[in-house]
Amino acid sequence: MDVASVNQTFEKKSPQELLRWALEEFGDKIALASSFGVEDVALIDMMMKINRKARVFTLDTGRLDEETYEVMDRIRDRYGLSIESYFPDLQKVEALERTKGFYSFRKSVENRKECCGIRKVEPLGRALSTLKAWLTGLRRAQAVTRTDIAKVEVDSAHHNIIKINPLADWSEKQVWDYVKQNQVPYNKLHDQGYPSIGCSPCTRAIKPGEDIRAGRWWWENPEQKECGLHVHKAEEKGKER
Repeated sequence: MDVASVNQTFEKKSPQELLRWALEEFGDKIALASSFGVEDVALIDMMMKINRKARVFTLDTGRLDEETYEVMDRIRDRYGLSIESYFPDLQKVEALERTKGFYSFRKSVENRKECCGIRKVEPLGRALSTLKAWLTGLRRAQAVTRTDIAKVEVDSAHHNIIKINPLADWSEKQVWDYVKQNQVPYNKLHDQGYPSIGCSPCTRAIKPGEDIRAGRWWWENPEQKECGLHVHKAEEKGKER
């Protein structure tokens, strides 16, 4: 696939146009990775209007908020959608908690990445292992670590499968306008000041004027605020050195 050409074709087109192409191109070998934030539920609504058999999976880390499980069920009922759940390895979680306690991720970046590796990165690898492409709700405006994402990428961190980000050029307002206009169920934590939602102990509401990702791992620097699910160009170059 000529990724540069595909990007040139879809850079100025709508998320729905890119989704339609992706779902036709990859069939049942593409799925949306959803944490059920506002971007993801908007994409689910778009996908269901294109193909009711489109696949959605989620990483159930075992430490999600009640509101997240609640919106999963509402989405499931609304669209008749079978959500594919992936859980972390039980023995690895048990070993981590027994040796380092229940909040080791707050003690260092290394510890936090270890926890994310067990609860998110490894399950994601299993989810992607049978796919040719995956969809995400990433947007360029979300964080300093995401400003250079393309709508279509080769994901070298996951055996060079294709990674598609239909909302890459959308603003937060565009996402919310879509959700409200189409009455899409969304996570109620958004109404409580949570623009970005992850595991419960690693997510807080933000204060007025704060960056939208300020509530994620708030004890760390902004440049470090990724869990390892999305490896970016700068990180890839660092690995090559």
